[in-house]
Amino acid sequence: MPVLVVVGAGPRGTGLLERIAANAPELLAPGVELDVHLVDPHPPGGGRIWRHEQSPLLRMNSMAEDVTMFTDERTTMDGPVRPGPSLAEWAADPAAFPPLLPVDDPEVDRELRTLAPTDFPTRRAQSAYLDWVFHRSTGELPDNIRLFVHQDIAVRITGDPDGPQRVHLADTVLLADRVVLALGHLDSAPGPETAEARAFAARHGRSYLPPAFTADSDLSGLAPGEHVLVRGLGLAFVDLVAMLTEGRGGRFTPLPGGGLRYHPSGREPVLHAGSRRGVPYHAKTGYRLQGPPPALPRYFGPELELPDGPLEFRRDLWPAMAKEIGYGYYHELFHGHPERTALPWAEFLADYDRHDWYSPERAELVAAAVPDPVDRLDLERLDRPLAGLRVGSPEELRRHLHAHLRADLARRSDLRHSADLGAFFALLSLYGQLARLLPGRPLTARSTAAELDGWWTGFFSFYASGPPGFRLEQLLALSEAGLLHFLGPDTRVELDEEHGTFRASSPALPGHQVHGTALVDAFLPRHVLDRTADPLLRQLLRDGRIAEERLTDPDGHRYHSGLLRTDPDARVLDPALGDLPHPRRTALGAPTTTRAPAAFARPRTDAPAFRQNDAVARRLLTELQKEV
Repeated sequence: MPVLVVVGAGPRGTGLLERIAANAPELLAPGVELDVHLVDPHPPGGGRIWRHEQSPLLRMNSMAEDVTMFTDERTTMDGPVRPGPSLAEWAADPAAFPPLLPVDDPEVDRELRTLAPTDFPTRRAQSAYLDWVFHRSTGELPDNIRLFVHQDIAVRITGDPDGPQRVHLADTVLLADRVVLALGHLDSAPGPETAEARAFAARHGRSYLPPAFTADSDLSGLAPGEHVLVRGLGLAFVDLVAMLTEGRGGRFTPLPGGGLRYHPSGREPVLHAGSRRGVPYHAKTGYRLQGPPPALPRYFGPELELPDGPLEFRRDLWPAMAKEIGYGYYHELFHGHPERTALPWAEFLADYDRHDWYSPERAELVAAAVPDPVDRLDLERLDRPLAGLRVGSPEELRRHLHAHLRADLARRSDLRHSADLGAFFALLSLYGQLARLLPGRPLTARSTAAELDGWWTGFFSFYASGPPGFRLEQLLALSEAGLLHFLGPDTRVELDEEHGTFRASSPALPGHQVHGTALVDAFLPRHVLDRTADPLLRQLLRDGRIAEERLTDPDGHRYHSGLLRTDPDARVLDPALGDLPHPRRTALGAPTTTRAPAAFARPRTDAPAFRQNDAVARRLLTELQKEV
C-alpha cells in the first residue's frame, strides 16, 4: 500500500488534500489503497498562523467575500473543479455546505452569524473556516484513501532516493513513498542586520524586538508611557498598534461627525513610527467594480516577448507590468465612470495598445482622454507619496500625515474612485503571471534582490495588501490622543551611545530627532534557510539534502534569497544528488522558489497556489499508483 506523508496541515497542506480528494477518482485505481499522513503540531486547517488561539483583535486584511480555498471555472488546471464557498458564503449559510460543524467559541460563532460579505473578519473566524475546509476535504476522500493526522513535529527525513522515506516525528517514525513539505510562514533566528541593535539594547538595558509575527511577539517589555521607536508601517505595524492599545485595555468610540476618539487605559507606550515611504499601507477599498471586470492579462501574459538570458526586472518586465496596471485602472474608469472621460473606450484602447507605458505618446493620450488629473494613474507618485516633502515642525508633519490618511480613507470608500480597484485586480493578475514566468525565466541576482523581492514586493503590499479602513481611522485617533507620532519618510534610526537611546530622524523634518528607549522592527521576518527555526529543514540542511537559492550574475552580483530550492514541479533539488530533483520529496509554500506563497485567494482569480496544488496532487497520485 503506497503511503504519502504531508508535513504541514495548515492552509497549504489542506489545499493539497482537497486536490488529492478531487483528483483521486480519476488517477487512483479503485483497487489501489493509499494512506495519507498529515503532520503538524497545530490543529489542521488553520495551522500555526491561522490557529484559533490568538488575539481576537487581529483581523484579516481581506473582506469575507474575497477569501476562498476552492478552485472555480477560472482556475487553469488539469484536475476537476470542485466549487466551494467563500468565507462569506459559508458563514451566511453553513447548513448549505456540509459537513455542518459546531463552532466551539461563542464569540467566533456570533461573529460568523453576523458577518457581512464586505466585513474584514477576525483571524479566528478564518481559523473556523479553514477548520471546516479541512473537514470537508477529509469527507471527500474516496474510500480507498485513509487519512491519519499526527499533532506532532517532524524533525528528520532519511532514506535513499530509490527507497522508502523515513519521516521521524517526536514519538514515532513514518515510512513513506512520497513526502511533501507543505510549508507555511516560518521563523528564522535574528539575522546579522539586527546584531547591532540587539547588542546595544543588551548593553544599555533597553528593549529591541526584531521582525516577528505579531501574534507570537512578547510585548510585555514595552512599558506604559515608554517612548518606542517603530520601523515599518505595514500590516505588522497595524497589528502591533492593536495589541499595544486595545490589547492593553484602551477603547475607541465613534465621534458624532465621523472618525473615532481613543480612550486610553494608561498602560500604552508612546509610539513613534516611520518607514521608507513614511505612510501606512493604503486602506483596502470598500466598494466593488462599477463596470465589467477587465480581461486580464492583456500585456503581461504568455505572449510577452522577452530577450534571451537572465532578465532585468525594470528593463524587461516592469514596463509591461505597469501598462497592465494602467489597463485595469482605465478599463474601470471608462466603463464605470464614462462621464469623466473624453474619448470612447475603443478609441482610447486602440491608441493605448500601441504605446509603451513610459512613452510621451501614452502620457499625451491619457491627458487628452482623462480631463481631471485626479483621475489619472501616477504609479511613481503612488509609490512614494511623500517624495521631496520638507516641513518646518513636528506639528506640520502631523497635519500633513493626517491629511494624507484622510484623503486615502475618502478615496478608498468613494465609488467615484473605483478605478483604484481595477488597478488592484491588475496587480493580482501580475502576481499570478510572475509565478508562471519566473521558474523558467530567472532574473539576475541584482534584479531579484533589489527589485523583485525588494521594490516590487513592497509596492504590491503597499497598494494591494493594506488594512481595512477602520484601522487608519484608529491610527488617526491614536495620533490625536498623543500616543502615535509619525516620523516621516526615509526614517533613519541610529544608536546613541552617549544617551543610551535609539534616535530617529527623517529628511522631511531637518534637524529634528526623536529618542526612544525601545525599538521595534514591525515587519514580517524573511525566512532564511541557514537560520531557520524549523527543526526538519535545519536537519535536512545539515545533512546536505536541501539548499538555499543563491544567484550570481555574470558581473559577480550575488543574492541569497533564503528560499528552499525546488524545480518547476515543486520537487526538492537535492545537493547530494548533484542538485537533481529528489524523486520522492516535494516542497510547497512561502519558503520555496516556486514563489506561490498565498495558500488561499480571491474567488475567480486563477490563484497560483491552487494551480500548483492541483499539479502536485496529480503528479503524486500518478507516481503513487506506480508504487503498487
